[in-house]
Amino acid sequence: MNSKLLEEARAFIYTCYSEWGRSEEEAASRFEEISREVSQTGTYTHHYEELQHGAKMAWRNSNRCIGRLFWNTLQVFDERDTAAPEGIRDALLRHIRYGTNEGKIRPTITVFAPDSAAEGTNNRRIHLWNHQLIRYAGYETGAGVLGDPHSLAFTRTCMELGWRGQGTAFDVLPLVIQTGDAAEPVWFEIPQEDVLQVPLKHPDLSWFEDLKLQWYAVPIISDMRLEIGGITYGAAPFNGWYMATEIGARNLADEQRYHMLPKVASCMGLDTGTNASFWKDRALLELNHAVHHSFREAGVSIVDHHTAAQQFQLFEQQEKQCGRPVTGDWTWLIPPVSPAVTPIFHNQYENTWKTPNFFYQDKPYK
Repeated sequence: MNSKLLEEARAFIYTCYSEWGRSEEEAASRFEEISREVSQTGTYTHHYEELQHGAKMAWRNSNRCIGRLFWNTLQVFDERDTAAPEGIRDALLRHIRYGTNEGKIRPTITVFAPDSAAEGTNNRRIHLWNHQLIRYAGYETGAGVLGDPHSLAFTRTCMELGWRGQGTAFDVLPLVIQTGDAAEPVWFEIPQEDVLQVPLKHPDLSWFEDLKLQWYAVPIISDMRLEIGGITYGAAPFNGWYMATEIGARNLADEQRYHMLPKVASCMGLDTGTNASFWKDRALLELNHAVHHSFREAGVSIVDHHTAAQQFQLFEQQEKQCGRPVTGDWTWLIPPVSPAVTPIFHNQYENTWKTPNFFYQDKPYK
């Protein structure tokens, strides 16, 4: 019998039943069921309420996430019985539409069959090749990269599979789905009407619109595995909403991404020949201001980094009241803009990874 699986299952079940206010006798009875199932099959199946609470706990335990205050609002879609690529596609499109909610973003996760259901043959194991369900392509050109450099390898893979984009800086990549380790991946275009995108403009700088920048509304992470009670779900895309600095200070500003700071600084008339002019800082601030302003004006959920830090403080207080120590990766929790003026900067966190949780996994196309 798999002692490690049983140990993790026991810890999860007893924690669940305690948080639900149920008795130890009920937890013991459920664990006995699991033990018999593991003895007979080598694995076990979560009840929906266990899957639901486990997914919420995974968000609550996510060391790198500043937005954990809302962990208990997560909508959990159970797609463990969906096996065909077309059915998986339909579930992913439903996730996109539900999570987007015309801009009023809803935290959502869609959980497909666990890897353990494919034990021995891996004939049901599901791989989602996308980093995020919605992501922009990146193309190598003679003049450099067009689009998102982060997507270069995946864009090449999609093109090898037969996909072709429009050749713009903001082409939405297709969904790429593989069912079973030996199966060929298939790709599906995401309908344009399902992808809410926000054109960026600045409330004070009229020329900003001429940059023709935009970003998609919902970050749906799709390449991490979800672990609950010893069971691994390799396909479990999830989303919250953006913190503005994720777009303005990383996606659009990083030299390895869209690298827009020199252009913004030039349009602002800043001296980019010396660091002493603080041109990077000033351009970064206005770029983030434009992102936050544009999303808010478009009615799309977004949070600024100061509010997010205050929300994290409230999360810490709530967890302390529940007797749960908060773990965290400080290097990820501090925002990339003005971290020293947020309360998180002055705190210390134990970077211990608890389960349930989300973990990185190898990219199938590499």
